[in-house]
Amino acid sequence: MSGQAERGNAGYAMEAFGGNEGCMRFDLTDLRLFIAVVEAGSISKGANAAHMALASASARVSGMEAVLGTSLLERGRRGVLPTPAGRALLGHARIVTAQIERMRGDLGAFASGLKGHVRLLSNTAALVELLPAAVRVFLTAHPDVDVDIEERTSTDIVGAVAEGRAEFGLIADSAESADLETVTVAEDRLVVLLPSQHPLADRPSTRFSELLDQPFVGLSAGALHSHLADQAAKLGRRIGYRVRLRSFESVARLVEAGIGIGILPLAAAERVRSDALSIVPLADHWARRHLVLCATDFSQLSRHAAALVDEIVRQGQALSENREQSRTRPRQHE
Repeated sequence: MSGQAERGNAGYAMEAFGGNEGCMRFDLTDLRLFIAVVEAGSISKGANAAHMALASASARVSGMEAVLGTSLLERGRRGVLPTPAGRALLGHARIVTAQIERMRGDLGAFASGLKGHVRLLSNTAALVELLPAAVRVFLTAHPDVDVDIEERTSTDIVGAVAEGRAEFGLIADSAESADLETVTVAEDRLVVLLPSQHPLADRPSTRFSELLDQPFVGLSAGALHSHLADQAAKLGRRIGYRVRLRSFESVARLVEAGIGIGILPLAAAERVRSDALSIVPLADHWARRHLVLCATDFSQLSRHAAALVDEIVRQGQALSENREQSRTRPRQHE
């Protein structure tokens, strides 16, 4: 980070905490609460996310408004939105809290009991394929760090990372990454899970449009669910779900029972496959993508976030090598 940027961030911190004039008295709890409230769109949900009683959270927000002499939130029946002053405070609050996390990471090697925290956003495919192994290895090596992972669509992740709501994210390269820095880590391929006796089970591949007259079994929510719905809408169609569930394992068991077909990331399909199931690749261009890490500036990540990024890259390389080896083997039909 340049000296000018460091001085700018220090200025934000001083302004937030009161500065030399003592005109503002916000602490880290205030700032983290305000971020949580704006991101949740609700004081009660923000209080819950900040592990704070609603009355205490309301009092803190009101106290911040009283100190500033202006409203920070527009309150309505459907929740709250930041005012122009609130948006300004939100930007400073995110910078200050990000700097605190960098400090924790930098000092973690010297101080015992200093707890670190990394927040990242992920699309469904990365959440299934890369993150379980990467996070397991990372947490084993860093027992003093907590990791907060939230599933979002790739488009939502780009906006959130650009706004400082997460240190980094894992997205599909089909999403416009704007001015973010990106690092490609693995291939993300969507496949169709079918009963082994299904008429399409022996095909080398199939197109999404050929499937839309079939009954589907899928996830009840999440980035993959939204992505498939968007692709169906582009064809002027809707996916006919017979059942929507919470896990890929549950989807596989109902596909196996002949309830419908499912679309899953390849790694998830390989984990739930059985003799009664077949896996057929989707031939559509959007079904073969790459998983990409994105951040505003990888060089400015906290020490812990940078270590987690390194581990995700290693897991991505291992995944790609395993897939390359599997492609050289003869394809077997279940």
